[in-house]
Amino acid sequence: MKKKFLSLMLAMAMVLGLAACGGQEESTGDTSGDTADNTASEAPAEGTAFKLGGTGPLTGGAAIYGNAAYRGAQIAVDEINAEGGAIQFDLRYEDDQHDAEKAVNAYNILKDWGMQISLGSVTSKPCEATAAETYADRIFALTPSASSTATTEGKDNMFQMCFMDPNQGSASAQYISEKGLGSKIAIIWKNDDVYSKGIHDTFVDEAAALGLEIVSDTTFADGNDTDFSVQLTDAQNNGADLVFLPMYYQPASLILSQASAKGYAPKWFGVDGMDGILTMEGFDPALAEGVMLLTPFNADATDDKTVAFVTEYQERYGETPNQFAADAYDCVYAYKQALEAAGATPDMSAEELCDLMIQQFTSMTFNGLTGENMTWDATGAVSKSPKGMVIENGAYVGLD
Repeated sequence: MKKKFLSLMLAMAMVLGLAACGGQEESTGDTSGDTADNTASEAPAEGTAFKLGGTGPLTGGAAIYGNAAYRGAQIAVDEINAEGGAIQFDLRYEDDQHDAEKAVNAYNILKDWGMQISLGSVTSKPCEATAAETYADRIFALTPSASSTATTEGKDNMFQMCFMDPNQGSASAQYISEKGLGSKIAIIWKNDDVYSKGIHDTFVDEAAALGLEIVSDTTFADGNDTDFSVQLTDAQNNGADLVFLPMYYQPASLILSQASAKGYAPKWFGVDGMDGILTMEGFDPALAEGVMLLTPFNADATDDKTVAFVTEYQERYGETPNQFAADAYDCVYAYKQALEAAGATPDMSAEELCDLMIQQFTSMTFNGLTGENMTWDATGAVSKSPKGMVIENGAYVGLD
């Protein structure tokens, strides 16, 4: 069974294109210097480093994602700059509060700063907005975690480090089927979120192809995302023994809490957007015990690269990094590899660098924290294999 599943996952990886994707005080916008939670080293001298910028939710309900990505990128930048090599980075992140309009404003601040290469935006809807800007301005962008297909569609200079939404849906259905995790499946999803909808739609299609029985398929949207009694009752009354949650961690935390309160205890299967639920302020990690999900990063891995990154992250920030941190860390190192191979220099224009990065990313192979032998196609989609994880005793543990 395991070999069959691995063969399916490897086949899927060939066509892969998992955000998705803690509270702080209101950001002033400029996050290029030191803050209490995001510690940056001193930037290299003007003109000696590539200006690398990104936007993400550094405040607000999705701040876990934005801060994780910023911190992961900062660690990579600090490591690379400390080497003293030809490739140096000046990193700057701007707060977009998980809002598309604010993301464009943040992008314009970075553009005025002189950003030459971009980390796009951390979450999907804001990144769809900023991707249109980087495309028009010919600034190459590599997002760590914005996973909607609309992010890259029709844009030759927008690339992703994370799995695309459709692939998360199909991979999740395959995993559930191969492992025999549930005979009757319920889905609860957010119908006004491109991330949730993209995963849901391909999950349903793949589940049908695999013969999985979906007995409940219910939705919610902004404004009615605090009381899930209707959705949970529908799942329970229809005998669902597994509930699939293609969503971010905030609503998922409420669903787990409310299910526990009503004595409903199915198996739970989530997506990469739920990575961060264990560090969510006010959430009891015991409620997530046994939750399964697919993610490209395992913080408990014992390889030297992962151990070094996790140790450094924990020493700086006092918590275990999630996949958003790891994806952003990989983005910076992928840029380093591409810039070195292209012979790029910091005095080049953004447009010159854009052409070089398109050439490099569509031809190179990259090994990072979130995957080995990663490649990208001309659509900007990455090919790498996901890992099955389960939450046990407040930590992620590999399933395979």
